[in-house]
Amino acid sequence: MPRDGRLGVGIIGAGRVGPVIGAALGGAGHAVVGITSGSDDERASAVLPDVPVLDALDVVRRAELVIIAVPSEQLPSLVAGIAEVGGWQVGQLVLHTDPAFGIEVLSPAAARGAIPLAVHPAITFTGTSIDLRQLQAGFAAVTAPAAVLPIAQALAVEMGCEPVVIAEADRPAYADAIATATEFSRSIIGQSTARLREIGVENPGGYLSALVQSTVERALREASDPSPLI
Repeated sequence: MPRDGRLGVGIIGAGRVGPVIGAALGGAGHAVVGITSGSDDERASAVLPDVPVLDALDVVRRAELVIIAVPSEQLPSLVAGIAEVGGWQVGQLVLHTDPAFGIEVLSPAAARGAIPLAVHPAITFTGTSIDLRQLQAGFAAVTAPAAVLPIAQALAVEMGCEPVVIAEADRPAYADAIATATEFSRSIIGQSTARLREIGVENPGGYLSALVQSTVERALREASDPSPLI
């Protein structure tokens, strides 16, 4: 890492996650040097204005820290493909944001001297600046080799999150917990709002907002403190 702690950050993945992570790290004093094109370049440029759009290899060549924020099914082949063409650099930090993987998926980069880090911010991203506030209230799952774990934790803090260390072997269970919480919540709210709409309730999402938020907050308090609540 540079002496002043500031890094040139490259983003592979211009979906909802990558640009926001780049903006968070940019706000912490790092320089975002490039981002790949994605499904919504206009949204990405709104979050990261004036950042050059490059292909993945150029992002890797320019960056001291590469953030990989792509769908799970693309991550292994992307990392291996860049390794095959000699893209990864010795001492380069390579960080992915996928909840389901630890650092093993980054082994092709590590084999070429890069430093593998897995940091998953536990929020639901919208791909807008609203997420920057959500990060400030959130946690991040961190997996890294012991020698560089402080670097991964520091980057999570610079994103705005409180880091929580998750062992490599526990990443599948962690991913299952995250998927259960998000998918079940969406499904239940979808069913409830559909029922209310059927009986003529206008704005069913707004109607349920306070109920859902208060119920979830109570459930979270009970999960953190199992003593009975009156």
